[in-house]
Order: sequence, then C-alpha cells, then structure tokens
Amino acid sequence: MRELNFAAKQLIESGLPLLWVRGEISNFVCAASGHWYFSLKDEQAQVRCVMFRHKSQYLDWQPRSGIQVEVLALPGLYEARGEFQLTLEQMRPAGMGALYEAFEKLKKKLESEGLFADARKRALPFFPAQVGIVSSPQAAALRDVLTTLEKRMPGLPVVIYPTPVQGAGSAQKIAEAIALANKRKECEVIILCRGGGSIEDLWAFNEEVVARAVAASHIPVVCGVGHETDFTIADFVADQRAATPTAAAQAAVPEREQLKQSLRQFEQRMTRATLRQLERAMQQLDYLQRRLVHPAQRTQQQLSHLGQLQQRLRAALTHTVRNQLWRMQTLQQRLHAARPDMEPRYNRHLDAGRRLKEAMRRTLERYDLRLAATQQHLQHLDPQQVLARGYSLVRDKHGTVVVDSAALQRGDPLQITFARGWAEAEVKEKGG
Repeated sequence: MRELNFAAKQLIESGLPLLWVRGEISNFVCAASGHWYFSLKDEQAQVRCVMFRHKSQYLDWQPRSGIQVEVLALPGLYEARGEFQLTLEQMRPAGMGALYEAFEKLKKKLESEGLFADARKRALPFFPAQVGIVSSPQAAALRDVLTTLEKRMPGLPVVIYPTPVQGAGSAQKIAEAIALANKRKECEVIILCRGGGSIEDLWAFNEEVVARAVAASHIPVVCGVGHETDFTIADFVADQRAATPTAAAQAAVPEREQLKQSLRQFEQRMTRATLRQLERAMQQLDYLQRRLVHPAQRTQQQLSHLGQLQQRLRAALTHTVRNQLWRMQTLQQRLHAARPDMEPRYNRHLDAGRRLKEAMRRTLERYDLRLAATQQHLQHLDPQQVLARGYSLVRDKHGTVVVDSAALQRGDPLQITFARGWAEAEVKEKGG
C-alpha cells in the first residue's frame, strides 16, 4: 500500500502544477503547532487543504469557516491516509482577484514603458544633507523611520510631507506630495513609507498616478511599503525597494559610527601612503644628492662622517665602561652583602676597573691616531691639493679631461683649470 500511495503522489505532483483554486472554507481547524487544516468546497465537490505555519504567519487576516477564499496551492497526496489534498502557498479573500488582475495589468504596462528598468534608476546619495519622508503623520511606520534615522545619524534634518496613505483619493495626494518635494528641492532623497496591511490597504501604492510620480521624481526615491512579503507597483518604479519602512531608513542614511570607523581607516591609509611617498622621495633625493656632490665636498662629508663615527665610538666605549662599572658595583654590593669579609676581592675589582679604564684610554688613543692618519691620507687625495702644487686640469671642448695628446688636433680649443681660476688655450703643436 505504501508503494501505491507513493506512486500516486508522484504522479499527481508531477502532473498538476501550482494553481489558484476558489471555494468556501469548512471545518477550519488551527492546530497547536500553528498549522491550518480545513476543507475547500463548492456546490459540487470539496478537497482537503493544509497551510503550514511558515506560510500562514504572513497573512494579516484570520480565515474562518463559511467565507469564500482563493488559494494558491500545490496538489498532492497525504500518503499516511491516502487522501488527496492541497498544500497552500498563499490565500486571499475571494473577490480580490480583480485587484490582482489590475495589479498585473498595470505592472505589465509600466514595465513595457521601461519604468522598471535598472538603467533609469539612480544610486542613492551616500550622505544626504536632508531627508524627505512622504507618509501619514499618524502612521506607526513614520515613527519607526524617524527613530531609525535618529539612531543612525543623530541631528540629520528631516522634512515630512504629510499625506494620507490609505482610502479614497490617497493615491493622488501621495503623488502631489512627491511632486511638492521635487518642487521645493529641500532634500536629497525621499522615503516613501507605510506599514503593512491588506492589499486593499496598500492599494494606493499600486495606482498609476503614484507610479508615474515616483518615476518623474528628480530626487531618488526609496520605497518602504508594507512587510517584507508585500510588493507594490511603487516598489518596482522606485530607485530602491526596501522590505520595510525601517529598512528604507537604513538604506537612505549611512550609520554615523560606521562612517567614523571608515574615516579613521581612510586616515590611517592616507597617513601610511603619505609616509611611504615621503620615504621614497627622501631616498630619491639622497640618491640624486650623492650623484651631484663635488669630490672636495664628498671628502669633507666623509671626514664629518668619520668624526661622527668617532663620537659614537667614544660614546659606545664610555657606555660599555659605565655598564661594566655598574655591573661591577652591583656584584660588589651582592658580594659584600653575602661575604662582608671579601676585601681582597674588592680591591682586585677596583684594580681591574683601573686597568680597564687604562686599556680603554689606550684603545681610544690608537683609534685617534688611525683617524688622524686617515684624515691626512684623504687630504692628500683631494684634487684641490694636487692643483695647489702646480698641476693643472686640461679639458677639451666637450669638457672631457685630456690625458693623451693623440686625442687632440691643431686648432682644438682647450680649457685649463688651475688651483685658482682657469684659462682658455688653443692647440698649436703637439708631441708624442
């Protein structure tokens, strides 16, 4: 029997698609689990129905026996009892089919005109200076939006364009409020919001006049109408659709703390980038500076560097001596505390300290002598000293130093540099 019921279930579910069925509710039961069980009947037949809690929780009205409804359901078979049943996805009171038909008709019309196209929709401003809200002053959704805006961006200016959002003539008034916001140009983004309700309650946002007002708005529009499962024509036309009024406020305005954190991170990145750029520039400057230094100036720099090294060496040696003395004194104190009668060892430590100082003095003297010899050697290598002894530097017309007369021709101009000054000459004769 189990195999038969399973085969029948597979055959029914594969052969019958998701479909709308109309009928009268009878024997309605709401189980403790939240699931709904009832029969749907007409004059000639009836069928068992089940609507599970995760589907029924989105209905904003309570079904009961005796009312006419339209259900969107998937036909199937309850194997345990072998009963044919409908598993419901959606349910609405009968008579709303005309509204859904009008909804789909207008949706297709506006979609064919390109009002739903992503290409015409604009990005919301990142940080609007002022926000406009088109809603009813008495709506709970307005309070939710204002509370959310205050939490995310305290002190942000808000302009409310009051309008009824339900009832006769409300669609025209909503469109006029959107047009007024565009005329005043007071805000950079408009939040169109309303709380949840039945399709009749939300019908103003399915009117063509509202859809065209949203499409004609020069200010980006965020539409937050109803609950997450509610969709209106205004949602499709708006620059951005939000699941709820609160979500619309979140989409329209960034959170201040997140902005602060982003700014801090941006500041850190900018600081690091600036430092890296400065370091690269300093390295490039040092490289160019080394290339442009005159030999005499480079010699002077090297002498200065040697002086600095000498000072650093003296300081390092002095620091080493001080550390040794401090360590010796520490050990002396520890030894004195442990063995007060160790006077001979104390004297030897003092003698070792004196010898260490003397050795360091002799070492420094040797380094001074080596430094003086190096300095004297560098002075002998100074080109200016060579010129001072009577030598001169000869360059050809290209500025190249002449070291061989074979590179010269008669009549070639020459520039001669002396220890002080320079002179120009011309080749008259040359010899090998």
